Amino acid sequence: MILFNKGSSRQVGGFAMSTIGWIICITSMGLPQWRVWYAKEPVISYPSMAFVGVWKTCIYHYDNVSNIRMCYHYSYHDTFIPLDIRVSQHLMLITSLFLLVAKAAAVYALRNVYTGRQEKSVTYNAFGLSAVLNIIGSSFVFLAVLCNYFSIINKEGIAFPPSFHMPFYPHTQQVGIAMILAFLAAILFLCSGVIFISYSFPLNIQVLHKI
Repeated sequence: MILFNKGSSRQVGGFAMSTIGWIICITSMGLPQWRVWYAKEPVISYPSMAFVGVWKTCIYHYDNVSNIRMCYHYSYHDTFIPLDIRVSQHLMLITSLFLLVAKAAAVYALRNVYTGRQEKSVTYNAFGLSAVLNIIGSSFVFLAVLCNYFSIINKEGIAFPPSFHMPFYPHTQQVGIAMILAFLAAILFLCSGVIFISYSFPLNIQVLHKI
C-alpha cells in the first residue's frame, strides 16, 4: 500500500488544465470565427458578414428572403492565403503535436508518482518535458493569436478569389470567439507548464508491506 503527499494533487490539476486547454485549442482551430468581417451595407455583390478562420472562411448573405451560408476550407495550394494565416496554421498544428507528447509525458510521470516505481530523477524529467512542451505550446498559440490580432487592428485585407464575392477590405472587422478560445487555451498551457516545472517529489511516500 502506498500513501502519498497531497502536494502531488497539483500535478493532477496541471494535467487537467493541459487537457482542457488542448481540447479548447483543437476546437478553436476548427472554428472560422477568428476574424469577423462586416460589410458596410448588405448588397447583392458582397456578403453581409464573413468569418475568417485559420482553416476555413464562412460567408453569410442576409436578405429579406433567405440567409445563405457558404464555407470554404483552405488547402495548401491556395495562393491567396496571407502569411499570418499560414503562420498560424503551422503554429497551431505544431502545438497540437507538442501537447500530445506533453500529455503522454505527464501521464507517465503521474503514474510513477502514484505507484512509486521509478526514481525521482525519472519522474522529474518526465514532468520537466511536459512543462517545457506546454510552455512552448502556449507561446506558439499566443503568437498565432497575436498574428491575427495585429492583422485586425492594422485593418489588413485578404485577396480572396472572385468566386468568393468578398471585398479586399471589410468595412469593419473584429476579434472572433475562436481567437478568444485560443487565448484561453494558451493561458491554460502556461499555467500547466508552471505547475509541472515546480514539481517537487513527495518526500513522505511510505510503502507499507503486508505482514
